Formats: sequence, structure tokens, C-alpha cells
Amino acid sequence: MDDLISTGLIGLSLGGQYALLALGFTLIFGILGVVNFAHGGFYLLGGYVAYAAVHFLDAPFVVALLIAVLATAALGYMFESLLLERVIDDPLSSLVLTLGLYLVLTNGVQAVFGAESVDFTFPLSGVWRAGSFFVPIENMVLLAASLAVIGLTYAMIYRTNLGRSLRAMAQDRPVARAQGMRVGMLFPLAFAISTGLAGLTGALVSPIFSLAPHVGDPVLATSFLVVILGGLGSIGGATAAAFLVGLVEAYSSVYLGGSKGALVLFVLVLIILVVRPTGLFGRTVRGA
Repeated sequence: MDDLISTGLIGLSLGGQYALLALGFTLIFGILGVVNFAHGGFYLLGGYVAYAAVHFLDAPFVVALLIAVLATAALGYMFESLLLERVIDDPLSSLVLTLGLYLVLTNGVQAVFGAESVDFTFPLSGVWRAGSFFVPIENMVLLAASLAVIGLTYAMIYRTNLGRSLRAMAQDRPVARAQGMRVGMLFPLAFAISTGLAGLTGALVSPIFSLAPHVGDPVLATSFLVVILGGLGSIGGATAAAFLVGLVEAYSSVYLGGSKGALVLFVLVLIILVVRPTGLFGRTVRGA
């Protein structure tokens, strides 16, 4: 029973990480209709910006997180407003453009920091014990931080005028434009929020696992998996699917082994998509 609880808490921390990634990914798809292949690159960039802030500027880890968020959000804003906006209505061109940005980010990081992983460790270590079960402290911090950011993101989307405008753009872009909503401002802001979430996730997670130029690849794959499972464009579905994937990954890896655990996860996804082709909460191609 204790092992079940410990594994479940670790799975929830993984789910929180995946939820942060999936929120940004599905936000961009739901509002802009763009599949952002550069999402893993912003995760990677966030990790390296935080690493540079800690190791070269001696910044506290919390400050490094803030710098990573600001840097990735600013780059995302500029990328959307200067480049992506020109091809926003052409799915193939936008896909190629975001893929090109991902290659630029990964190769740029490798040119600056090298191809090997860097020594970036989480500022807290040890084990949190409660009764007879225990969980690594960094996983609990990751879970708490993820839940806080998820809550703030939901509050922004569903309780602010900006969030209402973004959801209106996702549901019916022509009507939203007719109501006077400024696409030229909302699209870059949405992209900045998405890339800022990716950068924050990279800065939070990479010290726990690893930080190397190739870590963006599995991040992109996981984001796709979670968003498709939750339902394309569904923010609630992406969040629920993220925690489901985290729990399945944790339990299957512990009790079945790494390779079998991955197989269980993909079989579960296939079964759900056979039963629900639009995903857990998917209704339309767009719409939050």
C-alpha cells in the first residue's frame, strides 16, 4: 500500500509536468490552429536559460525560473508577431516554420553549451516521509509548483478578459474579429503564454532529470500524445490526460519495467482513441 501511494505521488508529479506542457501546446492549437513543433525547443531553452542564470549569474533558482519564463515568452512573442503571423492561415507553412525554429533552438543550444549534458541539479534534495511511505522532495516541489501554475493558467483563461478573448478567438475567429478583438495583439500573447509555460517546465524539470540538447525530442512526443488523448484543442482534456499519462507511466514503470510500461501506455492510448476518436474531451478540431 505504501508503494502504491509513493508511486502515485510520483505519477502525479509527472502528470503536473505533462500538464504544463500540454496546456501551452493545446492553447496554441486551439487559438491559432497551429501545431507548434518548436514546443520542445522552448522547453529546452527554458532549461538552459535557468542553468545559465544559476551558474553564470549566481541567481537564486526562483529568480532563474522567472528569467527562463520571461526569455521564452519574449522569444515566442517575437517569433509569432514577426514570422508566424505571416503564414498563420497556411497550416503547412506554419508547421515547417515552427519545425525550423525547433532546429535553430536545438542546434544553437548545442553550439553554445556543447553536445553533452550539463551539471544542473535541483536546489532541494532528500526524501519526504509521511508515515511509512516516502517520496523525493523534488517531485513534491514539482507537483506543488505545477498545480499552482495550472491553477493560475486556468484562472487567466476562464476568469479574465484576456482569457475570454482568447477563448472567443478559438471558438469563432471571424465573429471575434467582427466584435473588435485585436488579432495582432492576441495571437502573439497566446504564443508567449504557451512558450512561457514550456520554458518554465524546462527550467523546473531539467534539474530533476537531465539537461542536454536532445531532451526536447521526447517532450514534443509527450505533448502530442497528451493533447491527442485529451482531445485536440481541449484545455480540460489535456490536463486530465496529462495526469492520467503520468500515473500510468509511473505505475507501469515500477511494476512492469520501463519498456513494458511504455507499451502499456501506448496500448491504453490506442484503446481510448478507438472508443473516443476525438479524445477524452474532444468535441471539435478547435475550441477550448
